Amino acid sequence: MTELVRIATTGSVDDGKSTLIGRLLFDSKQIFQDQLEAVEDASRKRGTDYIDLALLTDGLRAEREQGITIDVAYRYFATPKRKFVLADTPGHIQYTRNMVTGSSTANIALILVDARQGILEQTRRHSFLASLLGVPHLILCVNKMDLVDWSQERFDEVVEEFLQFARRLDISDLRFVPVSALEGDNVVQQSQNMPWYHGPTVLEMLEGIHIGSDQNLIDVRFPVQYVIRPQLRDYQDFRGYAGKVAGGLIKRGDEVMVLPSGFSTRVRSIETYEGQLEEAAPPMSIVITLEDDIDVSRGDMICRPNNQPHASQDIDSMLAWMSEGSSLEVGAKYAIKHTTRWGRAMVKDLQYRLDVNTLHRDESAHMLALNEIGRVRLRSTNPFFFDGYRRNRDSGSFILVDERTNVTVAAGMITGQS
Repeated sequence: MTELVRIATTGSVDDGKSTLIGRLLFDSKQIFQDQLEAVEDASRKRGTDYIDLALLTDGLRAEREQGITIDVAYRYFATPKRKFVLADTPGHIQYTRNMVTGSSTANIALILVDARQGILEQTRRHSFLASLLGVPHLILCVNKMDLVDWSQERFDEVVEEFLQFARRLDISDLRFVPVSALEGDNVVQQSQNMPWYHGPTVLEMLEGIHIGSDQNLIDVRFPVQYVIRPQLRDYQDFRGYAGKVAGGLIKRGDEVMVLPSGFSTRVRSIETYEGQLEEAAPPMSIVITLEDDIDVSRGDMICRPNNQPHASQDIDSMLAWMSEGSSLEVGAKYAIKHTTRWGRAMVKDLQYRLDVNTLHRDESAHMLALNEIGRVRLRSTNPFFFDGYRRNRDSGSFILVDERTNVTVAAGMITGQS
């Protein structure tokens, strides 16, 4: 089965994120003729003297008129080695929440930097957020090298500037590549203008980075999404539990425990649309059947008896506030969704608000506004079954929802148990 890799492009405004994606798609022959003709026509109408490949991802009218990215644009493409989902995230500060959304499931973050400008405030912000969101692999693309005369000295200066900041972040895999997204240098094809660079192109990096060990294959976590009871003559006794494997390897015959009931049983079968499997791994969506008829409902967690997640009503987390119309305050109550389990939670304490530019902690803060991040203690009305976010991004994250408006107001990354 071809491996699926999720990528997020991040960086400051006008650093060339959309152009880089457009160049990737164009040079890897992923664009249909009618798409190319539409982009050529739109480029002429804008008065540009070149084909503006950024228009392949900037789909909103406001985006094309302003030449910026506002919403997260997803594009799909494949090479003989891998399949890719590309999330083009916006660079403006007011759309930071969109960047959080696009990067939350990414395996790789492409961080674009304008070689002329160097590391900007938004570059640092997005790099910190990628680190906070647990993106395992970061590639710093020093773009617009054609505008600095393909200078190796300038590339080295930008790399060193970024390394000074990155030493304060939790980044396990960091790589650098000089590119010109507009001209196509080092995007898919090796650049003839930078003979001093001997490393791989952006596409070669995307195809070669090993992501298999990024998933937690130790802790079995299977949140139940749906109970399947088909009302069909041939399947009258079938009872299956559908969901996405959030961690570990689930094998037929394994002993498992269901939380919160605590009952144990064994996996009778692992079902998929294509047929039965002997084992399943993240992030596969499957249906499992159990040998014993025990009560299992949506929101329950299936795990191993000797390897259970934390079970608690008190949760410590880093919280990214995403609501324009409200702010987080101590004592406020929200609906909380963790994996497939819903509940209600109250904000017990805001320990500090984090300045994502300086990484300074403001312990006197009493609220979080749009795009701000802080460490928060929550207490829920019912227990949740979770791991630390660094151990498992699925069972270590949650969202908060305003019950009056049904709007998602925050995304949380669990740091531990209060």
